[in-house]
Amino acid sequence: MAQTFTLGGRTFGPHSTLVVAELSANHRGELPQALALVRAAAEAGADAVKLQTYTPDTITLDIDRPEFEVHSGTVWDGRTLYDLYREAYTPWEWHAPLAAEAMRLGLLWFSSPFDRTAVDFLEDLKVPAYKIASPELVDIGLIDRVARTGKPLVISTGMATLSEIDEAVAAARAAGASQIAILKCTSAYPAPASELNLRTLPELARRFSLPVGLSDHSLSPTVPAIAVALGAVIVEKHLTLSRSEGGPDSGFSLEPGEFADMVSAIRTAEEALGQVSFEPTVSEAATRALRRSLFVVADIDAGELFTDDNIRSIRPGAGLHTRHLPEILGRRAIRSIRRGTPLSWDLIDEPER
Repeated sequence: MAQTFTLGGRTFGPHSTLVVAELSANHRGELPQALALVRAAAEAGADAVKLQTYTPDTITLDIDRPEFEVHSGTVWDGRTLYDLYREAYTPWEWHAPLAAEAMRLGLLWFSSPFDRTAVDFLEDLKVPAYKIASPELVDIGLIDRVARTGKPLVISTGMATLSEIDEAVAAARAAGASQIAILKCTSAYPAPASELNLRTLPELARRFSLPVGLSDHSLSPTVPAIAVALGAVIVEKHLTLSRSEGGPDSGFSLEPGEFADMVSAIRTAEEALGQVSFEPTVSEAATRALRRSLFVVADIDAGELFTDDNIRSIRPGAGLHTRHLPEILGRRAIRSIRRGTPLSWDLIDEPER
């Protein structure tokens, strides 16, 4: 089962989760704000930043019909898709400076294209990887175009059925994608914990033999750590400088301090997961001496019988193993033994034949 994902020459896996800061619409239409988000992502411990490459005209139509209004119980209800995306989109001329700032800070970067022109544009920028956003999972033509670039491909699965995920992955593989990761996603904004269904992660990995991750729209900094414990090797989370500033995506984005807490929780989870081991750790080696063993708990004269009254299993572990108690009871002491002496074979006579 594949458990690693390589991006920009760096390999991420069970002990090194790829943490992605999604910038999305939290730039509030200002390039300085977008650049500040990149810097905040670096300071918070992200490995990469992700952009979204579209314009309102490449993603929808400016048309006054009910079908083009948002009425799905989201924070955007009542707005037209065109109006929403006109506010939210990242101008394409910003991509180069944002990518340059990310690389200057040691961050990786990639983007979600929403049509073929976006892919062509990102190819000119030499984008190192692509992500298919959840709503575009059903755009088989877009998946085909992206997969044919040969770049690593992340597919988000919000709203998708298993058969739709299977179709998208099959399309990517058929078009030549050799490195694919699947993100569990709940397309609710914000997403309630009760709808996250993180137990799906290992099942996704098993069914598709691909690395998996989480695109998280909850406001919890601990949910991603749980996902890592369940096998996620990629975590994507929206980042905002301040939720109070507002904006299309601010209500389900983490502020820099919260994002840093999330990264810390992820790194602790990675460390704590460790590896399969049934041997005492280095730290445990010294404390093994504090385990139970057999001790003399009352003064014993030479020749006296060992009984439950004068030998017992107690801490520490300096005496004989407790498994020997039945074979010692009823035998005799070779010499006088003081209370508190760890029991050893040289204090016990040979059993009668």
